[in-house]
Amino acid sequence: MQVSKYNASGNDFVIFQAIDNAKFAASNRSELAVRLCDRFSGVGADGMIIIKQSNNQCDFAWEFYNSDGSIAAMCGNGSRAAALYAYKNQICDAVCTFETGAGIIGATIAKDHVEVALSEPKKLSEPFTQMGLEWNFYNTGVPHLVSFVDDLDKFDLEICKTMRQQYNANVNYAKFDGQRLLVRTFERGVENETNACGTGMAASFFTGFERFGLNDKIEVMPRSGEILNLRFDGETIHFGGKVSHIFDTAIY
Repeated sequence: MQVSKYNASGNDFVIFQAIDNAKFAASNRSELAVRLCDRFSGVGADGMIIIKQSNNQCDFAWEFYNSDGSIAAMCGNGSRAAALYAYKNQICDAVCTFETGAGIIGATIAKDHVEVALSEPKKLSEPFTQMGLEWNFYNTGVPHLVSFVDDLDKFDLEICKTMRQQYNANVNYAKFDGQRLLVRTFERGVENETNACGTGMAASFFTGFERFGLNDKIEVMPRSGEILNLRFDGETIHFGGKVSHIFDTAIY
């Protein structure tokens, strides 16, 4: 089986196509994700993406698996990597749409820059205080808790683990430094801090926009240090940045 590795703002993904997917039994896909994503005995990745035939009028569909084998409806950086993979493998044109568990995602590819239009953000609760922090709760494809802090070094893995388990959500700390929005994310499925999380950056951006008067177009920097561009058109969050094709390899 031929697989490819892609990186999007510090998140890495193993991607392969199964347009004729009968040979990939669904019951084995979670196991395969755990094996391929292992950084010692596998390819090493934050997630596994399977490109499939669309049942609608989209260019393709996907299945997304976290490194622990769990299925996720959406992954922002993964969606950008999937779009570039599909374009490079002549599955879609430079402007395309594809099906995810969170709905249909649109993508625009310009060389190694990919912008996706995420699903409409949804507020899951009013702001609340817990464990000494104020939290905002949004779904930007998957659920995210966001807390704006004055010091990102306050990022606390134990607090993140507690909040993640109680709310079954990803956990984000965010800070606006006057120019850029800085974000650190604890991702469910990885169960640790990751270098970047696209839907986490989107949730943090939307929290800043709705609650703290941030501009509707802003640069966002995750832990990886790569700069992403996010904008809100009144309905949809658009999320763009560089994607890298790392390598292709055969897996037996």
